[in-house]
Amino acid sequence: MTEIERCDDLLLDHQMCFALYSTSLALTKIYKPLLQELGLTYPQYLAMLVLWEQEGLTVSEVSARLLTDPGSLTPLLKRLEAESLISRTRSRDDERVVLLHLTEQGRALHEKAKGIPRCILATTGKEPEGLKTLRDDLIEMRSSFQRHL
Repeated sequence: MTEIERCDDLLLDHQMCFALYSTSLALTKIYKPLLQELGLTYPQYLAMLVLWEQEGLTVSEVSARLLTDPGSLTPLLKRLEAESLISRTRSRDDERVVLLHLTEQGRALHEKAKGIPRCILATTGKEPEGLKTLRDDLIEMRSSFQRHL
């Protein structure tokens, strides 16, 4: 076996992509027990966040907000409907369009979820303002990446 010339640019711990990926994995592991108490998976929680912010959206609008494909979102939304957290109804104007509304149970879950951001903040060891700056930087970076897609 030949030895590969060392290139610091290719060290795993020097990769921004790995730092983001591994941090995301760790963060979703922190969310998991908190969301289990609500009966939600992390992707379901993200969809509920969108609907708590504004209900009556279409599947396409929620998909766009979550930067995901509508086809991959549909099974998740069906599970939320089966759990009586949302209702899915066809638009009267265009039956191809599915509108999403919270149920009373879905609205009540919002109250139970209010403590989650505080729990996540506590695990970071960071001040809220520093995390806000980091989040804003990540959003800016995401926008830059999207311009290159």
